[in-house]
Amino acid sequence: MSEGQVATEAGTRPAISIDPQTGRKIFNTKAAKASEKIAGKGYSVNADEHAKELPPPPPGAVFNAEEQAKYRDFKEARRGAADYMAMEGEFSRYLEDVYSEPPIEREALNDECEILCIGAGFAGLLLWHKLQAAGFTDVRFCEKGGDVGGTWYWNRYPGIACDVESYSYLPLLEEMKYIPTMKFASGFEILEYCQAMADKFGFYDQCLFHTTVDSTVWDEETGRWTVYTDRGDAMKARYVILANGILTSPKLARIDGMASFAGESFHTSRWDYNIDLEGKRVGIIGTGATAVQVIPEIAKVVGELYVFQRTPSSIDVRDQRATDPEEIAEWSKEPGWARARRKRFSRISSGRTAIKANDDYLAGRVDDFKERKQHARKLSPDELVQKQLNTNFRIMEQIRARVDAIVDDPATAEALKPYYPYGCKRPTFHDEYLPTFNLPHVHLVDTAPMGVQEINERGVVHEGIEYPLDVLIYATGFQWMATSTFNMISGRDGVTLSEKWQTEGTKTFLGLHSHGFPNLFIVSGPQGGGGSFNFTDAIDTHGDYIVWMLTEMRDKAWNVVDITSDSEVNYAEHCRVADITTAPLRDCLSYYNGHGDATPGSLAYYGGGYWHKWRIAAQESLDPYLFEFKSDQVPQPAG
Repeated sequence: MSEGQVATEAGTRPAISIDPQTGRKIFNTKAAKASEKIAGKGYSVNADEHAKELPPPPPGAVFNAEEQAKYRDFKEARRGAADYMAMEGEFSRYLEDVYSEPPIEREALNDECEILCIGAGFAGLLLWHKLQAAGFTDVRFCEKGGDVGGTWYWNRYPGIACDVESYSYLPLLEEMKYIPTMKFASGFEILEYCQAMADKFGFYDQCLFHTTVDSTVWDEETGRWTVYTDRGDAMKARYVILANGILTSPKLARIDGMASFAGESFHTSRWDYNIDLEGKRVGIIGTGATAVQVIPEIAKVVGELYVFQRTPSSIDVRDQRATDPEEIAEWSKEPGWARARRKRFSRISSGRTAIKANDDYLAGRVDDFKERKQHARKLSPDELVQKQLNTNFRIMEQIRARVDAIVDDPATAEALKPYYPYGCKRPTFHDEYLPTFNLPHVHLVDTAPMGVQEINERGVVHEGIEYPLDVLIYATGFQWMATSTFNMISGRDGVTLSEKWQTEGTKTFLGLHSHGFPNLFIVSGPQGGGGSFNFTDAIDTHGDYIVWMLTEMRDKAWNVVDITSDSEVNYAEHCRVADITTAPLRDCLSYYNGHGDATPGSLAYYGGGYWHKWRIAAQESLDPYLFEFKSDQVPQPAG
């Protein structure tokens, strides 16, 4: 087979060919799966009813001064413990793509397209569906992985499953005529669903896989972005959309002696299925959302498991179940049932209520997800926050009581209890995690408050005790809303997006635009919103907005859009105030707030439905936008 030829089920076709009807390039760069060993499942259905219930809140549970002090001490003891480093040099191997065969050979591209999107996860797939429906077909995607799926491509660890109910999470279920097999679908099922979407909607023809964007530079004279990649490409595009996701760049805790470990090691986002864990001495560093899913699964096969915990997660009830055929029949009666269900989901303001997913409400059998209490007067924002804190405290008391009810060893149980507001750190849900610590070969090593400080060639060392290991797994998470792409976007003044935000503070409009970066759209970035706990709801809303903007520009013959400086200053201030107002609900150290170092309003947006009010006002008035028309910039088909 010659260079640039790819074997497919239909025969052999080149990595890049020309569509005879449009004259545009068609891509065939999807990589083959590296190994059939890469397979698994998510949460199992747990038949133990005792493991699926929270004890009642203790009588008289009040978030009083004593309890507040306990939370505060828990937080302050850990301040400064989050020390992470980039996966560079000897640690760059942790970023290698272990899921696909080597990249498909292809020529470097120096052509032009109308829209170039970075990312082929849910955001990219959904954008392509929306853009295509609106008549935008000169669209190209760059994806650093070998296939679609985004977070579901990179995260294939044992036990991986969706945290949000899959009936509301998976997009385009009606269009795909698909019902998830489980309420909380396995990550492996979700990846297959992404691949099915890509096949059905022709996404693979539009995407350059194993292609990492190195830099993206705006040219004022031509009104184009030039996108440079690690494959030697220098592609021009009128519009660039960043759809990289919000938890895509893995991070490592900085620990002395890491490089000296002589055993096998990897990060959970690059799970190495060539390493057999059966009967091995395995250590895992981290007890966040990923580890909570991983630990019950690998405990079933390893010889000894050492869990190194700095801060415990809140372990809420999961109550996983298979999809009932009767439900499918009922839901199908409602036109657009999945979109209607997702819309109902987005109305839920309580994180725990949303993630537990009340079936009666989401299925439309009842009008609301809770009974509404009538107050004699309208509560102030401070009173509302205090009311939430009291409710929040009672829930956390139940979660802590659940630990005592399940975990046999009192010292282990005490170490597994979290002391911070519910949802301050990412909530987790599992019915097998806590029982795992009753197994004789599973050992919790409490490294609070500063975490693991030393690794040697044999294993982990903590407080003078050495834990010999055959395999060391890093479940140390991801950078939150800090995708490296922001360092590589150079706007009108030659300054990168990261440099602008570092010197001026994070400033966007709706999280989607930033002044001085025309024709650039950021999906689910800092200050982005939608007022939902469901990521798919946010990217769906952002996608609709981007298509609206591009259609508006096409209809009015504009070809450049920027925003006014005032519009982003005002919106950034709104984000800052919204963040400060609700800060007591997130009074802990987590990646949500840059481990306590993030400037208020600089990362996630906590304004709920107010985001939509800003968006609607902008779309009606067009006041925040700076539109331009340059008659000499007529888009030409790529190819």
